[in-house]
Amino acid sequence: MRVLQHLFSGPWLVRRSFTASALSKIETAIQHSESSHLGELRFVVEPGLHLFDLLRGKSARERALEVFSQLRIWDTEHNSGVLIYLLLAERDVEIVADRGIHQRVGEGAWQAICKEMETRFKQQQFEQGAIEGIARITALLQQHFPADNNDNPNELPDAPLIL
Repeated sequence: MRVLQHLFSGPWLVRRSFTASALSKIETAIQHSESSHLGELRFVVEPGLHLFDLLRGKSARERALEVFSQLRIWDTEHNSGVLIYLLLAERDVEIVADRGIHQRVGEGAWQAICKEMETRFKQQQFEQGAIEGIARITALLQQHFPADNNDNPNELPDAPLIL
């Protein structure tokens, strides 16, 4: 069943779930978020896994860790990069946070945000789920890495990435 979910997922599913307007609003939410803290957010949507990965039994978490590394989200000045990864075929959200923020927040907080986003996505509320998740992560980053008005470079792209 899992293989069929992924085989019948593709760019069309992303376009149906995340309109151009929704992607623009998500980008704006990330820009606004990053102006208020020293963290960096990336929002990545992957329609489905490749057949080879499915046959190997790769999980969404394993794929999120790969994406985190490939996009060099760990390579930020304050070790405060956060990846929001959505495996759309399964409506599975994974948050991978760099060590600087993860050790202050802990796995439980990330999992709670993932579950809330997954609930919205299962209700077909993709834009709302993404923006609410970004807002929850923003609050954590503001608490642990408040903005320094003198030096707050944008280290990672803000636009959502569709793989």
